[in-house]
Amino acid sequence: ENRPIPEPGPNEVLLRMHSVGICGSDVHYWQHGRIGDFVVKDPMVLGHEASGTVVKVGSGVTHLKPGDRVAIEPGVPREVDEFCKTGRYNLSPTIFFCATPPDDGNLCRYYKHSASYCYKLPDNVTFEEGALIEPLSVGIHACKRAGVTLGSKVFVSGSGPIGLVNVIVAKMMGAAAVVVTDLSASRLQKAKEVGADFTIQVKNETPKEVASKVESVLGCMPEITVECTGVQDCIQTGIYATRSGGTLVLVGLGPEMVTVPIVNAAVREVDIRGIFRYCNTWPVAIALLASKRINVKPLVTHRFPLEKALEAFETTKRGEGVKVMLKCDPTDQSP
Repeated sequence: ENRPIPEPGPNEVLLRMHSVGICGSDVHYWQHGRIGDFVVKDPMVLGHEASGTVVKVGSGVTHLKPGDRVAIEPGVPREVDEFCKTGRYNLSPTIFFCATPPDDGNLCRYYKHSASYCYKLPDNVTFEEGALIEPLSVGIHACKRAGVTLGSKVFVSGSGPIGLVNVIVAKMMGAAAVVVTDLSASRLQKAKEVGADFTIQVKNETPKEVASKVESVLGCMPEITVECTGVQDCIQTGIYATRSGGTLVLVGLGPEMVTVPIVNAAVREVDIRGIFRYCNTWPVAIALLASKRINVKPLVTHRFPLEKALEAFETTKRGEGVKVMLKCDPTDQSP
């Protein structure tokens, strides 16, 4: 609250923040102070799923003006390297990323950001939808990497926020049938609400048994599996479940080392692909939201003012609801 309002550089904009979603990574940094090699060594502002209003623009900014409502892409390359030149800037080792140490996030009243990575929101797209473009982008990037297309049979492992956006995007991209697994009955119900065709509540089954259930409900093995948990058993299930010649995309991040039936995947030519965040997804997401081709509004289950951020984080930590949203602008009365 006592931080000075930052001054935007020539190619930056100053934003009055509006909506910021809480991600599992935010909670993990708060609780553990690190994720893999990213270690919190100094005080750091959290938050990277965000939207706000432009209040000031740098001298070199021409596509935005004060009053514009924007969604913020949190990853900004610091230099134009080989990854940027080939359109895969998310892989740039120099990338700035909100709320990844040592870079501050945007869970605050005022925030400055590269203007090129702020995207104007159409009038019919809300601030909350703008903030949800970040998790939605994970689904867009994952489904593109997976090759989801017309008629695809898709298995989504995990029904948290990222599993749900993959369901939404897979259906949008033409998947004929999507089956979702999870431990939680309430989360599977939410998967049904956003478009899942089948759900399987996992209890004590082995990975092979879960894979068999997936095949049973689909009537065939899925060509595509999107693994959103990072849990070893679930990754194993993903390999066993995926049709020979199909693709398994690993979205969820768990332990650094896991034991998987790699020979099973190799001899059946199951392609295993990773994703790292996303790239080139904000314009796609905004077009989908503006055209009402997708609906992400059901994902938001809790809302808190910034003053109750701790309560919001505790709610997320307990696994209540789906997406917890913080409202940073006390003067704004929009729903």
